[in-house]
Amino acid sequence: MASPSRLTGIFTPNLVPLDARGEINEPELRRYVDWLIERGVHGLYPNGSTGEFTRFTVEERRRIIAIVVDQTRGRVPILAGAAEANVRETIRACEYYHSLGVRAVAIVAPFYYKLSPASVYAYFAEIGKNTPVDVTLYNIPLFASPIDVPTVQKLADNFEKIVAIKDSSGDIPHMIRMIKSVRPNRPDFSFLTGWDAALMPLLLIGCDGGTNATSGVVPEITRKLFDLTLAGRLDEARKVQYDLVTLFDTMIYSAEFPEGFRAAVNLRGFNMGTGRQPLSPEQKTDLAALSKTLQCLLSEQGFADQPVGGCPVSKSQPVDRTEIDAIVQNVLAELKHRGLA
Repeated sequence: MASPSRLTGIFTPNLVPLDARGEINEPELRRYVDWLIERGVHGLYPNGSTGEFTRFTVEERRRIIAIVVDQTRGRVPILAGAAEANVRETIRACEYYHSLGVRAVAIVAPFYYKLSPASVYAYFAEIGKNTPVDVTLYNIPLFASPIDVPTVQKLADNFEKIVAIKDSSGDIPHMIRMIKSVRPNRPDFSFLTGWDAALMPLLLIGCDGGTNATSGVVPEITRKLFDLTLAGRLDEARKVQYDLVTLFDTMIYSAEFPEGFRAAVNLRGFNMGTGRQPLSPEQKTDLAALSKTLQCLLSEQGFADQPVGGCPVSKSQPVDRTEIDAIVQNVLAELKHRGLA
């Protein structure tokens, strides 16, 4: 039986504001949820990597989901991160989040221990047999055991409660192979990307949307990129993708993840507080410098004022677009070859 609705669009991986004591700042989290929904994101994704789920207790993770569900009030679907350190606790999380009314859960492959594909399959099969809520597989090989294409296909074929995959590898051929393998038997299965730097080309090859950290900072831009791409306005979409890559690269590579994103959300008018991962004095200095760079980038888009002292004058150094242009052209050529464009 098909799921009640496919997971499509931009799901924001929610950051969690913290107060002066390092505890969950519930009023600020509720304000952040409203702000994201008002700016057009299609769904919310609390307790993901951007939400630093490993830095909260089980009770705190449950509370985060409960707050987000309560504040959302059914306005958008919620994809709740449900990964725990073992399969029993993960299934308990599925049961609890189902009782709250989330649309689906996202579960990362087992982490810490690097497992074989057979073990990854067995892990998700146990969840697939016992979950009361729809499950999104979460492939992030940087941090967890990879989920290969045969495993995705087998899980999709055997468990109707496994309805989607979120892939954060940024590997476009890998996504193509997954879609090609799974869609014939599971046309209801959704494919989401967690790699903002290639959102446009991944949408073009058949992804349904993404869980994109930039949407927590500039939801307007990420949503615009999604809309332009799906509308076939590719010249306009390419420019938005270039702008998004610049912002994404600055946030992800210039500080410990996700501190760059937390700093950027502060610039959008929120008090995110200090993250739970301690930082060295040098890192704090670097983060202050990063905040000024981010403020300049956001000011170019009209989302923030320039910092005191202004921003460096652009020296007309264009973004290197060769790689993205090549990807887009290859995708379009393949679509035309298959009679799809």
